[in-house]
Amino acid sequence: SSHVRTHGHPPTEPWEYGESFLQAFRQADNMRYELMPYIYTQAKLSTEQGLPMLRALFVEFPDDPGSWLVDDEYLFGSDLLVAPLFESVAERDVYLPPGDWIDYQTGLTYAGGWHTIAAGEIPVIVLVRSGSVIPHIGLAQSTQDLDWSQIELKVYATDRREPAFGQLYLPGAEGVKGLTVNPANRRLVQNPFGSQVTFSVSTNQ
Repeated sequence: SSHVRTHGHPPTEPWEYGESFLQAFRQADNMRYELMPYIYTQAKLSTEQGLPMLRALFVEFPDDPGSWLVDDEYLFGSDLLVAPLFESVAERDVYLPPGDWIDYQTGLTYAGGWHTIAAGEIPVIVLVRSGSVIPHIGLAQSTQDLDWSQIELKVYATDRREPAFGQLYLPGAEGVKGLTVNPANRRLVQNPFGSQVTFSVSTNQ
């Protein structure tokens, strides 16, 4: 897709930049592939709701004054917050809107406000809104080879007594379906896709 191409910036092969860059590129691209159900769902929601997939913090948190002051972070869809590393550093100050946020790579939990956060193995900081269910899929050589009949639901929740929520849109399906998971027993309350999809559930803890 266009956002991972390198048109006009030779050389275009990632291995031309050394082994460390190649490893980081491979890890980041694997993460992108595993998140394809989330990306696909958020793209569908964007077409229905008229919201951009990459959105300023104040779009989701209009009543939070701090979210209006941040211009170097963004929400990727409704549940992932991305704080890019713009320099050769391993950590940065990150502003988090109200609520709890869970580091996608390390599993560490942060409350709303300012924090100095170190990147995980992949050199980017991604946090998940607590109470979210993020659908994942197994790796494949191409998006055409993805097995949409096997979906892993990763639950990110600081309060395991409360249900967690997510959404999923399948290729060729009629619409986006809601997903509710009980974090305490790692169970999907109801499978809205019936026998079409087999779900597995994991948690961040």
